[in-house]
Amino acid sequence: MSNATPEVEFWFDPICPWCWMTSRWVAEVSEARGFEVAWHPISLAVLNEGQNDRHGDAHRQGHRLGRVVEAARVAHGEQVVGPLYTEIGTRVHPGGRTDFDAIIADSLEALDLPAALAAAADDEQSDAQLRANTGHAMEIAGPDVGVPIISVNGVAFFGPVVTPAPTGDTALQLWDGIVAAATVPGFYELKRGRTVGPQF
Repeated sequence: MSNATPEVEFWFDPICPWCWMTSRWVAEVSEARGFEVAWHPISLAVLNEGQNDRHGDAHRQGHRLGRVVEAARVAHGEQVVGPLYTEIGTRVHPGGRTDFDAIIADSLEALDLPAALAAAADDEQSDAQLRANTGHAMEIAGPDVGVPIISVNGVAFFGPVVTPAPTGDTALQLWDGIVAAATVPGFYELKRGRTVGPQF
């Protein structure tokens, strides 16, 4: 694999457990390999508009969480997005919490971010950017995908969907293999049926 530092972007909805596990894998690889990740919130509620969304309630909460993340980004810079996603996701996914207003408050407090940012959850001001992020992610990864979406050096792909999140050498091997596959022109899909649920 090339030793050049890759440009990596990651699109996430905070409510998605599969996205969460993939994000933990990417975070581990980025630390081991010494590259930064540009984190971008999107909205599964936006993505599923006009459809029979069986996860509608969860997606609405994910949209609220995404609004807070986006408001924090606007007020405090790109560097808060990844840490805030980590704080929220840790409480929602391995933590199993569903008290979303308290999750928001606790996550902001953990990063010494202003408590007033919590009001963004019910403010439509962030919606335009969430829609733009969602549209861009779908445009670069192609139709009929969801999250997570990762872009490496301008090549975007959906997934991988993994459980539990790989660690150590396995995490690095998976990264190298997927990045290599994604750079092959004409490569679109590799999939097998899921037999287990999220394992945090």
